[in-house]
Amino acid sequence: MTSKAEVARTWTVGELADELGVTTRTLRFYEAEGLITPQRAGANRVYSQRDHARMRLILRGRRFGMTLGECREIVDMYDGAESSEQRQLQTLLGRLDEIAADLRARQADLRRTLVEVTDVAAQCRGRLTELAP
Repeated sequence: MTSKAEVARTWTVGELADELGVTTRTLRFYEAEGLITPQRAGANRVYSQRDHARMRLILRGRRFGMTLGECREIVDMYDGAESSEQRQLQTLLGRLDEIAADLRARQADLRRTLVEVTDVAAQCRGRLTELAP
């Protein structure tokens, strides 16, 4: 159960950047892109629980290789009605399946490349041995 203190929690730009492990510039970028909308207290930005949750979703999506547009689609569904949760999860799951397939293909390519590099290195070592006085 969430307490009122947790719901009302806010962060300054520095606090949120530190908590999420990003720079303040990163937060300002996502604000400029309209993905988060901190309130203002004078000249200071005040980030809400909504901003925090959206940033976590965005950063996870970016880490998974999602484009900014794909992240926007997911986080915009986060703000919708509860009925949009199924659509959000289906959209995210579809994209995650694509990312997993891409990563598996890259992993296979890396394995093949590693075998080739190892073979060429062995040939080089053998030739150097032949050329040694």
